[in-house]
Amino acid sequence: MSSESDTTGDPAVASAPAGATKPEKKPRSFLRELPILILVALVLSFLLQTFIARVYLIPSESMEPTLHGCAGCTGDRIVVEKVGYHFGEPQPGDVIVFRGPDSWSQDFVSIRSSNVVVRGAQELGSLVGLVPPDENDLVKRVIATGGQTVECCDEHGRILVDGKPLDEPYVVTDFPFVPGSQACDTALKSARCFGPVTVPEGHVWVMGDNRSNSADSRYHVGDDMQGTIPLDNVIGKAVVIALPPSRMGTISSPDIQGK
Repeated sequence: MSSESDTTGDPAVASAPAGATKPEKKPRSFLRELPILILVALVLSFLLQTFIARVYLIPSESMEPTLHGCAGCTGDRIVVEKVGYHFGEPQPGDVIVFRGPDSWSQDFVSIRSSNVVVRGAQELGSLVGLVPPDENDLVKRVIATGGQTVECCDEHGRILVDGKPLDEPYVVTDFPFVPGSQACDTALKSARCFGPVTVPEGHVWVMGDNRSNSADSRYHVGDDMQGTIPLDNVIGKAVVIALPPSRMGTISSPDIQGK
């Protein structure tokens, strides 16, 4: 009588011959992994742009020479961080990006296509930072905060906050101010002059560094918020010029009120 075998006799489950190696797993095709990698990258980009930081293009001359921008030229691209103002409020001297209130956005024209498909693609692109947001985003410098009174000018043509002159080394271009002939108390009044305006709590007063070419809080002083910007409209603080390479560097926030 033959002895029983140690196996079931089923060839499908028979032991492999001694010394045989198991077949290696085929590496997953890169083309099969590519969609997953793209999806992960888009999700990370969305989270980064929404909660951490975003790049914005400077489209105008209102912040010259700090930030470069003009019609028909290559404007600066700045990195705006969004985290800091969750733990504190904008301070005088900060350069901020904000959504323009209604009175600031009357001339704003949507950059979205009238084609439904293209517009949808633009909206998706905006979520991950490939397309600019369809809103009137502006960049200016904080001059005064809630509860402070701002006006211009003292006898030297400087802006006053709570009666004290500001130190503004970044201002290169401004309206003429000539004591005795073109000031705030002369027949020919200087275009620098405004106020006094008391900034409501939860708002900031902002101005462009290019004082003679900036439609800032002074320009909108007749609106229902006296030209001030609600903190809810503030997107973040401009911290770095990322492009072009020749202008790369940090954006300073000097202590303009000498606190």
